[in-house]
Amino acid sequence: MIGIPCCMKAFGAFAMPNHAVSDHYIKVVLGPVGGVPLLIPAAGEDVVAEILPRLDGLMLTGSRSNVQPGLYAGPPHLEGTPEDPARDSTTLPLIRAALERGLPLFAICRGFQELNVALGGTLDQRVQDLPGRLDHSTPSDQPLPRIRTGKAHAVRVLPDAALARCWQGLGWSPDAVPVNSLHNQAVRQAAPRLVPEAWAPDGTVEAAHVRDSAGFALGVQWHPEYDWAQDPLSRRLFEAFGDAARRFAAARAAAPALAAE
Repeated sequence: MIGIPCCMKAFGAFAMPNHAVSDHYIKVVLGPVGGVPLLIPAAGEDVVAEILPRLDGLMLTGSRSNVQPGLYAGPPHLEGTPEDPARDSTTLPLIRAALERGLPLFAICRGFQELNVALGGTLDQRVQDLPGRLDHSTPSDQPLPRIRTGKAHAVRVLPDAALARCWQGLGWSPDAVPVNSLHNQAVRQAAPRLVPEAWAPDGTVEAAHVRDSAGFALGVQWHPEYDWAQDPLSRRLFEAFGDAARRFAAARAAAPALAAE
């Protein structure tokens, strides 16, 4: 059972608020993760204690919205920057509780940024506006399908990192792993427990694991959910997360029997 936190989005003629998750994440959980997706409403911290014991893994998704700057003592966003306070109020306490429980966690794009903020790190809000940095955002003059699956730049990965262990046997180069790129925010100061292990050519942190976590706890800044069917590196990240979730589920199932003996 894989928890996926929802975004709060307006739909329909009356812009009614809806709890929503992209179908890409549903398909990747049903596919290479090998689990059942459970959508977590953006209803704040009160839902965490009830939902968390039912989960075997937590996937934090990408989104158009940016993490609220007040949560990491950052400057106000530029006017028009989308925010999602309902999601923030749910995901940040959910992340901390999941890590305390040892629940396998995989964070993607906005989810990676949430992971950093939840653990005490800070963010750059618009990487493309910083001197010497690449434009990591979605170019408006490019067809969206190609942006999602096309490779924007390479990342350098530490050879002995958690990410590298997921890719053992796949014949990849740690100096040049091609990834897509669809983000404005990025890790500025990594949280004390967040250990960077992959970087873009301009120094942007592209992946990290959580130090001293009891289980699988990995985040990436790119979007492997878009090309897992064609890219074995992307697929293997979800398979590794699914393997960790199954081990957690087996241990959870065995716990009542052991307690009864």
